[in-house]
Amino acid sequence: MASEEELFASVDALLNEEPHLPPPAERARLREAAGITQARLATALKTTPQSVKNWENGRSEPKSPRLDAYQRLLKGWAAKYPAPGAAPGHAPARAASTEPAASRVETADAPQTPAVPAAAPARPAFRPAATSRRPATQKAAQPAADPRFPHGPLAVLDGDGCAYGVDGIVLDCPATTVVELVEWTLRESGLGAPKLNRYGKDSDPLIVLTAAAAVKLGLPERLEGHEQRRSLRLPEDHPVVKQVVKAKWRLTQRGFGPWARIYRKAQGRERQCVQLAVLSWDALDERSWPGVSEMEPADIARVLGVYATRVITPRGSTAVSGLELMTALRPPTKPERDEETGNWVAAYNPGSLGTEPMDPAPPEATAEHPVVVGSGWTGGFLDEEAYQWVRPVDLLTDEECTLPFAVGLDLNTAFLAAAARLVVGLSGPDHFHAPKFNPKIPGSWLVDLSHIELDPRLPSPFTPDGSRPTGPAWYQTHTVAYAQELGYDVHPVEAYLRRETGAYLDPWHDRLKNAYVDALADLGVTRELSDTEFLAAMERHKDVDPAMAAVLAAIKATVKGGIGKLRERPQGKKYKEGERWPALQRPTWRPDIRAAVISKARVNMHRKMRNMATMTGLYPLAVLSDCVVYPSPGDSPLDFLPYAASGKPQPGAFRLGPTPGLAKLEGVQSMLWAVDLMEQGLNPARHIKGGDAVLDEGE
Repeated sequence: MASEEELFASVDALLNEEPHLPPPAERARLREAAGITQARLATALKTTPQSVKNWENGRSEPKSPRLDAYQRLLKGWAAKYPAPGAAPGHAPARAASTEPAASRVETADAPQTPAVPAAAPARPAFRPAATSRRPATQKAAQPAADPRFPHGPLAVLDGDGCAYGVDGIVLDCPATTVVELVEWTLRESGLGAPKLNRYGKDSDPLIVLTAAAAVKLGLPERLEGHEQRRSLRLPEDHPVVKQVVKAKWRLTQRGFGPWARIYRKAQGRERQCVQLAVLSWDALDERSWPGVSEMEPADIARVLGVYATRVITPRGSTAVSGLELMTALRPPTKPERDEETGNWVAAYNPGSLGTEPMDPAPPEATAEHPVVVGSGWTGGFLDEEAYQWVRPVDLLTDEECTLPFAVGLDLNTAFLAAAARLVVGLSGPDHFHAPKFNPKIPGSWLVDLSHIELDPRLPSPFTPDGSRPTGPAWYQTHTVAYAQELGYDVHPVEAYLRRETGAYLDPWHDRLKNAYVDALADLGVTRELSDTEFLAAMERHKDVDPAMAAVLAAIKATVKGGIGKLRERPQGKKYKEGERWPALQRPTWRPDIRAAVISKARVNMHRKMRNMATMTGLYPLAVLSDCVVYPSPGDSPLDFLPYAASGKPQPGAFRLGPTPGLAKLEGVQSMLWAVDLMEQGLNPARHIKGGDAVLDEGE
């Protein structure tokens, strides 16, 4: 029988425990019963409507002093609007737990789920805090897909020591230094993600630091300097860098910047590496992750967690992550038994780019590349870039000028669609003189296409600015093949071709396509919608869930940035022409693959415009990258897109839909406005799209 002292101690513990909020569903019921919107409640509590939404679906909890105010409000509403069957003045009781709080890791779905399976190493204890209370009435959490990583791929660490993970998980992180944080992450956190390919490597855990967490760990809240903040690094004599080195950890050549990798040499098959991202150092670029840096830590974890699950655990900018995804899905090596020694060795993995960097052919390189500077190459370069074209004003008809609207159609991830089933070179380039053209061989061809006559109301498919070629020039295989498709003979003068080929980007395309379609579906844009319903859903999709809208933006940026990284230019003021820059040491520095993607995307765009002209007699006003602007009698693409008598879209022309390569409405403007821009030599598509970056080659 318990002693009086033990009973009093138990009672005192209950008295000292912070009162719990009612379950999320009850919070929403009370607010609705009071006739208060989420936006109005957010204003009263000096927070955002998204935070209120998260409190009411159990994904996050308010912190003091907002917690106390919210709790007081809910108690007042509970007294005025009791639940059916409940005694007036009493809020629904929270189910009791007999498990000690110190042994739990609480989640939005299951507050009593054990931290790890019994056989796993000890995991971090949950520190009782208002930010991590979750109702016991929620459904049980699903078991982790990989028992080695029970807490998901990443966590967002706040200044109070709470590490917010995926699915509402909140871990207690006791680290007060960067070294302690790295060791806690590897030994206790249970964070990480399994490899994406049987021959690949597991994804290293990612810890995202809020400004408060960065300061707590001894880091400056902001990185200041004359360069872009994302390019800045801590100096080598900074105390945190010294601590890392003293503890025998290493930093990569990128140093301690917004995305810092801290590692030790792998022991056997076990990697020892942690990826850090510092929010207040602009780790999450606003263009790629709109609004994410300003979200609550739990919401940031949700956004990054969905991206990590569907794409890859972020390892830098979306451009870096796009490139890393290629390697993760096509590892350069695979284990193979040495017949002489019987030992397992790393062998080339067929279909990959291998482990060694490969110099491009001179016309595929950039002007500052060593193969150009060292050889004195003057034979010209590939100019396979996305469209930036405006139809001359004198080619507008009177009928077109009387149409009241200019409508922009934006192809969903057009460059991702171009990567599907794209055959690229896997070996080095070989030089050929007067070769016979073969559309199945990837490479660069010197050929004269200036004799080809095309309708001037369409941009030329052979140049980015849409002008007619003036003489021999270098083209990627898809561009030359399209000239042949149009019925013209082509006679290359010379070529740089690759003997070993493969669809290197296929798994990359498939994973990103699925991620893109799933993100749109989460926002209410699905394949089952009619064209009218699709346009309506696209009009409001960004307001449905800002977190998922940010995921969608990040996926699109991953596509463009990843392709752009294939031809990353030198960065930094100290670079001198002819020197090798760090990107050239990557097997994924492949400007020929980038050219192949862009060439195919541009050809696809021209083919659709040509088919549109045949079916409807309509010609575009302008094209920018993946956006084409048409004159229209109405403010919807439904007013001019071709449909069959059955109501189905005509094949071959532009079609609406959420799948990559299909179109959506990008913007509607006055036709007079569009003509005015054209007379000034400006591209209406740039203004409709907001002038977004095209295949960014930067970080």
